Amino acid sequence: MMLRVKVWRQDGREQKGRFEEYVLEDADPLMSILEMLDALNASLMKQNIAPIAFDSDCREGICGACALMVNGRPNGFAQNMPACHQRLGELEEGTRITIEPLRSGLYPVIRDLVVDRSILDHLMGTGGAASTKTGAAPDADGLPIGKDRALEALDLGACIGCGVCVAACPNGSAALYAGARLASLALLPIPSKERRKRARDMSKALESFFGGCSGYAECVRACPAKLPLGVTGVVTRERWGALFHRKN
Repeated sequence: MMLRVKVWRQDGREQKGRFEEYVLEDADPLMSILEMLDALNASLMKQNIAPIAFDSDCREGICGACALMVNGRPNGFAQNMPACHQRLGELEEGTRITIEPLRSGLYPVIRDLVVDRSILDHLMGTGGAASTKTGAAPDADGLPIGKDRALEALDLGACIGCGVCVAACPNGSAALYAGARLASLALLPIPSKERRKRARDMSKALESFFGGCSGYAECVRACPAKLPLGVTGVVTRERWGALFHRKN
């Protein structure tokens, strides 16, 4: 199957980017987006053209590294699926595919499709962890947690940190990303002790760097972890809770 691949090329942060179009002659419908880029790079190198830089790691939908834009949509054709799981499927012969880096002013382009998502690390650093005493690990059953509560915390902690929620949101909001962490940690015994301080710190970082949430739900449609829309409201809930609990 022949495909026309229109790709964003940019040599560096300070360089001006441009679209370039290439022809991939031997695309397979079973290829993922990343495998298509692999095949295209192999073809480009045979022509002495610099390969396309893009992020990938596990290719199993776990790490979130492979996030990009396909035909203007985060990660690809299907909703709630990482790019490494998106297949070319039923594309017709000669179809043009446009591949871009994640669209967000908070994600500066490093090269081609690779963007700097360290702003998410900064946000997580303000409250995405829990303080605890060092030493030997405690017994797993030392702090009883109800099954339903534990399962809910695991579900909310399923975020893979890909950052497509920010790129999908018209406002550039990270409410889904931050809300999932706040909600998950608030349900667990040790992290919940710092619940209020965490909410204040993460809310401040959100307001400083990201846009506000307007409930468009574009983040939910793009999220590979399938986090529910209600998670975006956790940020406001926890922030208001922190206002009335100043001691912790």
